[in-house]
Amino acid sequence: MHLYRDGINLSLECCPLISDRKLSHLEICRDRDVGPREKRTHLDEVELIHNAAPELDISDVDLSTDLFSKRISYPIIISAMTGGHPSTKKINENLAKAAADLGIGMCVGSQRAAIEDPRMEETFSVVRRVAPSIPVIANIGAAQLLSADALRSAERSVEMVGADAIAVHLNLLQELVQPGGDTRYRGVLEGIAEVAGSLGRPVIVKETGCGISREVASSLIEAGAAAIEVAGAGGTSWAAVEHYNASVQGDNLKAAVADSLRDWGIPTAMSICEVASLRSPAGNVPGAGPGFKLIASGGIKNGLDIARSIALGADMAGIARPLLAPAFVSASYVSAKLGEIAYGLKVVSMLTGARSLKELQGAPTVVRGYLKEWLSQRGLSR
Repeated sequence: MHLYRDGINLSLECCPLISDRKLSHLEICRDRDVGPREKRTHLDEVELIHNAAPELDISDVDLSTDLFSKRISYPIIISAMTGGHPSTKKINENLAKAAADLGIGMCVGSQRAAIEDPRMEETFSVVRRVAPSIPVIANIGAAQLLSADALRSAERSVEMVGADAIAVHLNLLQELVQPGGDTRYRGVLEGIAEVAGSLGRPVIVKETGCGISREVASSLIEAGAAAIEVAGAGGTSWAAVEHYNASVQGDNLKAAVADSLRDWGIPTAMSICEVASLRSPAGNVPGAGPGFKLIASGGIKNGLDIARSIALGADMAGIARPLLAPAFVSASYVSAKLGEIAYGLKVVSMLTGARSLKELQGAPTVVRGYLKEWLSQRGLSR
């Protein structure tokens, strides 16, 4: 027997526990309020200075850039969302087709389910099949790097999607409040270093909604990370997701702790500045320089958010939840949403007088409010 919703097969037949959880997480993110209660990205505290006479046509604005030796049309990637359940194959297919249509990159969701159950591989491999030319990023959890076969798991993840790079996601808060979650994290930096030194693919280290500090970013770069995706607080709160998940499962302890930590984390704007500060002469991180990629994510909703992130020091931005509901419908719905975001970014670039990504990164800004106070108290240079 098969259950269908929104035209997608939601059958749970023969699916393991991890696979079922993937679907549960997806539906919670689509259907419930999973944002923080009070915390926000603070990107609204970045004022881009309007240029009333930019001497540009919109056709002059070219925001293309390189991502791991491939050219993308806009500094945008589809951030990790899903995979690992039969119903998610069509969602990833829609996302990948839209990414190819716009000419941007895509990171798949955690591939643990497919590593443990090869029947789930097609829910991920469909991405490369329908989008053969885009940058594709594989995805493995930091906790999985603590196992004896961590390197082989990373290799399988890359092979599964023909990946150009691999993301290692840091989701400590989620794991600690998730029923049955992984609670071991000692040795993660060593695991990242092993993958970075042995895999033959660039390693992106990404958070999942709690942001990355300057100190942690420094350790990650020293471990060999080629890129950092901040995934700051202000977007999806995985503590909120796990609160709903634990409540349904009757785990009152995890549900209560998750609810109390719904606003935990470094806001997105602050996390961008934390990591970007390592590029200053005062950063003092071996190998940091301008070479590592800085990806803004966490509550990024539109082109203005992306432009503000880039002006703060990001190289590009990751979009996730705004694309989730469209991905349940069709690739064309995702393309329409991405097209809106990309055009908005192009418009804001023109409004600042920036014809290229490099010029947008140097756009004049005024920082105010709590973000200004954070920079001051943390001694961060911009």
